[in-house]
Amino acid sequence: MTLASTVRRLSDLSRHSAKDPYVEFQWPDELEPGHDWFTTPEYLSLVGTGIWPTLSEERRKSLSFHEAANFYSLNIHGEKTLLQGLSARLYRSDMVEVSPYLHHFIDEENKHSVYFGGFCTRYAKVYRNRQFSLGVQRLPQDVEDFLFFAKTLIFEEVGDHYNWVQMRDDRLHPLARRINRSHHVEEARHLLFGRALVTDLWQHQEWSRETVRDVRDHLVQYFVSGWKQYYNPDVYADAGLTHAFDLAEEAWYSPVQRAHRKTASAKCEEFLVDARILPPESLDVC
Repeated sequence: MTLASTVRRLSDLSRHSAKDPYVEFQWPDELEPGHDWFTTPEYLSLVGTGIWPTLSEERRKSLSFHEAANFYSLNIHGEKTLLQGLSARLYRSDMVEVSPYLHHFIDEENKHSVYFGGFCTRYAKVYRNRQFSLGVQRLPQDVEDFLFFAKTLIFEEVGDHYNWVQMRDDRLHPLARRINRSHHVEEARHLLFGRALVTDLWQHQEWSRETVRDVRDHLVQYFVSGWKQYYNPDVYADAGLTHAFDLAEEAWYSPVQRAHRKTASAKCEEFLVDARILPPESLDVC
């Protein structure tokens, strides 16, 4: 399937399945953090650490609530960056082939922020973004475009894995399952578009070996920094745990968590390796 036909197909699907996030969700008056699961228990970031066996079920459920808010916050920050990048590329002459779907992409990502923000502002908070831009030197436009869409794909692939698992988990509060399900349905289209566009951009690049090496290094660094945000000391503090930064460090290096990240990243890693964007085992640093 060509990129143009993918754009037409996905645009048709978006038009026929458009939803209004303001009427789709019924928000409870309040939620009890220690009463229900809001994150799949096996996906909590402290599984495999020394403190995990000592936590009561109530404390684990409280952690699951704050980790859900952190996950939704990651999506809020990611979508803000995504909306800025998509809008900047929307009417560029060299993007005319994909512009019809970029409109739907922007519309749907804005709607996602409505219900992620709805949860965080009603019941928890929007956790701060721990990824910092160091103001690197501006890159050639084709390199910036590739990195933007490749990083978007990485971010959405990992997030969608969480969505897919949690929308099926009957242990979770119905609102958590609904948020994950609603996001997954539209993200599935975004991922198809992202894979098609990233593949096309990569196949048409004519970069030096040095540029290719730098691009690959950048993607690996982004992978690591993105995963680091799932181990948020602020979350541990809000769940009533002490030594939050030490917990984050221990969790990151836990073999159980390393195996979890490998599983959650497998689909994304397979795509990047099959497309020859990243060499095999380049993501073992995660």
